[in-house]
Amino acid sequence: MSSDSIQQAIIRGNVASISADVNQLLGEGVNGQQILDEQLLPGMAIVGERFKHNEMFLPQVLMSAQAMQTAIDILKPHLAGNSEAHHREAIIIGTVKGDMHDIGKNLVRIMLIGAGFEVVDLGVNVPAQRFVDESLKHQAGIVCLSALLSSTMNNMREVVLAFRNHEDLKETKILIGGAPVSREFSQSIGADGYAPTAPAAVEQVQQFCE
Repeated sequence: MSSDSIQQAIIRGNVASISADVNQLLGEGVNGQQILDEQLLPGMAIVGERFKHNEMFLPQVLMSAQAMQTAIDILKPHLAGNSEAHHREAIIIGTVKGDMHDIGKNLVRIMLIGAGFEVVDLGVNVPAQRFVDESLKHQAGIVCLSALLSSTMNNMREVVLAFRNHEDLKETKILIGGAPVSREFSQSIGADGYAPTAPAAVEQVQQFCE
């Protein structure tokens, strides 16, 4: 197996290949963190750049995301307890109350994982109080909100207010995104940032962490 085969499997979205390759390396005694840092993360970074520059499109990126998730699932037991594996604070992500759409959210989640972040995905139709509760539980410093419907985007405002009115969470960075959302809307509800695409979301999160 060539040294970049896992990276290429990520780029091509080859789930079957990546499962075999990751398990083979683990069987040979290669450190799980090394596989993550040297092959998985660089591979997903390439996918993010190609998507950003319209060299890859959503169906391809979703295949890459599936391959990345497959590899992460295999590696998880081999990363547990490794302080380097979770060197950044947790990020909470979810689609707001009333909205059942998750493709955009899932893409942001997997690209954040691909950038080395620990991400807690709350799923869809998430009420404001659950964002609050999970942020406290995981001591998250960043929350990402998604909405695809104009009728649910205003529920983002409720989440922002819940955080701003909570003594322990008022400094939490809140990033929003989704088809009906704009930078102007983000500013009007008091969010800290807006991302029109998944790569832009990763860039914004990285800026939050600087």
